[in-house]
Amino acid sequence: MKNIIIGVLATFLLFGCSSKSGENKNVEPKLVVGKSLADLELKDQFEKPHTLNAETDKVIFAFDKEAAHTCNDFFNTQKQNYLQEHHAQFIADVSAAPSIIRSLFILPGLKDFKHIVLLLDDKEIATPYRKNINTTKIVVVTILDKKITAVKTITTTQELKKVVEQTAKDENALN
Repeated sequence: MKNIIIGVLATFLLFGCSSKSGENKNVEPKLVVGKSLADLELKDQFEKPHTLNAETDKVIFAFDKEAAHTCNDFFNTQKQNYLQEHHAQFIADVSAAPSIIRSLFILPGLKDFKHIVLLLDDKEIATPYRKNINTTKIVVVTILDKKITAVKTITTTQELKKVVEQTAKDENALN
């Protein structure tokens, strides 16, 4: 029964994440090489606020249903502190879901995950992060001192594992 409820909640979460409304606003894109993410402050699924710490070198974004499923399914099979050990943070965009759906279904479902999920839950805040990005894929942002050094998209759990476990130093040497 619990799995059915989680499945329904995830479906509600991820159907809302694929909305394209609000993306055509005249806003400056945030996920651009050279820009800073120092001002990024989001709440997690437990309503606890988070900012990027100095050790964070990767931020993984999921803007739609498939990307979020891929990330959550993978992270849920890892140790609870897997993301922290690899200096990564995971952000899911739930801004397109109606607030009642977020409150009744999405947030309770996300609380079952053992990993931290930071939430883009406001369309106005989410729009600059979505701008000029392929939102159907997992977006991996590499940062150094909270400044973006690379933005790439991936689709598979194998790619996700590789980028999470790759150190920023290794990645910057490749660029």
